[in-house]
Amino acid sequence: MTSSLKHQTFELSAPGDNTRVILLTKKLLEQEGVDETRQYLLAAAVSELSTNIIKYAGKGNLSIRIFEQEDYKVFEVIARDNGPGIADISKAMTENFSSGTSLGLGLPSVKRIMDEFDIHSCPGKGTQIMARTRID
Repeated sequence: MTSSLKHQTFELSAPGDNTRVILLTKKLLEQEGVDETRQYLLAAAVSELSTNIIKYAGKGNLSIRIFEQEDYKVFEVIARDNGPGIADISKAMTENFSSGTSLGLGLPSVKRIMDEFDIHSCPGKGTQIMARTRID
């Protein structure tokens, strides 16, 4: 059985939206007693997903939540957009691959930071990413 402790959804369409997501993610994690280093690491993962929505899809939404699972707490982020999608997920998950001008470390880094990572994308229809990690 899972119960949601905290839940927040953000509409994303401008770079300033990313800043708001980062600050509120850190605040939520701090309230749950997550140490500062881990707060920054998880906020970086959230920032990567938020930035990708704004950069590649133009708009979308990102949900963060903390819930109890069995005897521990889980931090979850779900990023959704209706943008161009990812033509080749395997390539996108390869270190140093970028469809733009970045270093190509973003999605692989998010996957490394989190315990669970799931990505679904359909060219022309958008992308959904779910990432979770235990926080206590």
